[in-house]
Amino acid sequence: MSLTQSLYNENEIYVTPSEIIEFMYCPRFTYFMKCLSIRQFEEKRYKVIKGRKVHENKSRQDYIRQKIGGILKNKNVYLISKTLGLKGIVDEIYKLKDGSYAPVDFKYAEYKEKEFLTYKTQMALYSLIIEEQFNCKVNKMFLVYARSKNLIKEIVFDDKTKKETRKALEQYKKVVSGYYPKSTKYKARCIDCCYQNICER
Repeated sequence: MSLTQSLYNENEIYVTPSEIIEFMYCPRFTYFMKCLSIRQFEEKRYKVIKGRKVHENKSRQDYIRQKIGGILKNKNVYLISKTLGLKGIVDEIYKLKDGSYAPVDFKYAEYKEKEFLTYKTQMALYSLIIEEQFNCKVNKMFLVYARSKNLIKEIVFDDKTKKETRKALEQYKKVVSGYYPKSTKYKARCIDCCYQNICER
C-alpha cells in the first residue's frame, strides 16, 4: 500500500486547490454552490483559466531541470493532507541542491501579473501538503507558462506566504460551514457569473 493510499479515506471530506481559487475569485460563488447547493451552469461560469495540459516530453524535463537546478522526483503526484483537509495533483516535484523540494506546475497560458496571485495560492497549497506528506522543506515553487515560451516564474514559499495561504483556507472553511460572505470587490467579475441574479451586490 502506498503512502497516499494509506492516508486516503473516502468518507472524509477534502478541499482542492481549485475550490480555494474559486473562493478567492468570489466567496459568494462558494457559498451559493457549497452551502445552498444551487447548481452552476458551466457555460455561464466565470472566466477561470484552467488551461490545457502541456504534452510531456524529455526535452521539457531537461529544460526545467537545468533552469531550476533540481532532480525530477515525481510526475503527476497525488497529494493529500489529513491535517489540512486538502488534496490535489501537482504536475511535478523536484529535489533541489539544498535538499528542499519544489513543486512545478505547467500552465497553457501567457504570463499575466493579474492572474499570478491565483496561481501562487494554488502552488502554496500544494507546498503545504508536500511538506507534510514528504516530511521535507519547500522554499521555492515554479510555474511554467507554455504560451510565453516556457517562461519559468520562481515563487518564494516563505512564512508570509504560508500564513496568507492558511488564512485563505480557514476563510473558505468558514464559508462552507454556513457563513454568508461579502461578494468580490471586483464588480467586473459579476458580469458573467451564473449567480448574479440571486446575489445581493
